Amino acid sequence: MTQFAESPMAGRTQWDRDAALTTARILLEIKAINFRPEDPYTLTSGWKSPVYIDCRKIIFFPRARTKIMELAVEKIGRHIGYESIDAVVGGETAGIPFAAWIADRMMTPMAYVRKKPKGFGRNAQIEGDVPEGMRTLLVEDLTTDGASKIRFANALRDAGAIVNHTFVVFFYGVFPGAHKTLADMDISLHSLCTWWDVLEACAGGDYFSEKDSAEVRRFLEDPCGWSKKHGGVSSAEEALALKAKAEA
Repeated sequence: MTQFAESPMAGRTQWDRDAALTTARILLEIKAINFRPEDPYTLTSGWKSPVYIDCRKIIFFPRARTKIMELAVEKIGRHIGYESIDAVVGGETAGIPFAAWIADRMMTPMAYVRKKPKGFGRNAQIEGDVPEGMRTLLVEDLTTDGASKIRFANALRDAGAIVNHTFVVFFYGVFPGAHKTLADMDISLHSLCTWWDVLEACAGGDYFSEKDSAEVRRFLEDPCGWSKKHGGVSSAEEALALKAKAEA
C-alpha cells in the first residue's frame, strides 16, 4: 500500500514560507543540493532517495551561513521563544558548528552531545556544563525521519537535562512519521526548509531539467514507494529497526 508523506507545510506563517524559500535558494546557489536518480543515495536511516542535501557546505560560505543562521535564530524566537532555552546543544558532528553559531547569536551557553561516550578519560557523552533541569535546544544540520535525534535526546535526558525542542536547518519533509516519532518523546521538530521548498525554489530556474524535476516530484509524492522500488526501506518502522540494529 502506498504511504504518502506527512505535510510539513501545515501551520506555516508567511514569514515561515519566505524564510524557507530564502534558505532553499541559498542551498541551491552553494550547490548543497545533489540529484542522482539513476544511482540513488542511501540515507543513514536506510531510505533510498534521488536527492541529497549536504548542509556541511554552509560552513564554507560566510554570507550563506550568516543569512541562514539569522533566519534560524529568528525562527527559534518565533516558534520556541528565547526565554524557553537555557542552552543550545549540538549533535555530533554536523550539529556542532550550527549550535555554536546559534548560541553565539542568542548569547546562551553551548554544549555538544556525542553519539556514544568517548570511551576514555571521563568517558563523557556530553561536553559542556549541562546541569539537571537545564532546558536545552538540540541542534543538528538536518533530519530525514527524526530517528537520529532520539539517541541525543535520551543522552541529555539521562544527564537530567530537559529536551522538548530540536532544530534543524533542513527537514526532508517527505518520510512518514518524523513528527510523530519525536512527538511520542515530547519533542517538537523545528526546521527552516524542506524538499518541497527546494522544488518550489527551482521553478523557473535551470537547476534541474524538466525530466529531473518530474522524478523529484514522484519521489516527494510517494517516498516510501520510490525507496522500496530502488532497494531501500519502505516504512518508518523498517527505518527505525534498521537504525537500532546499526547502533546495537
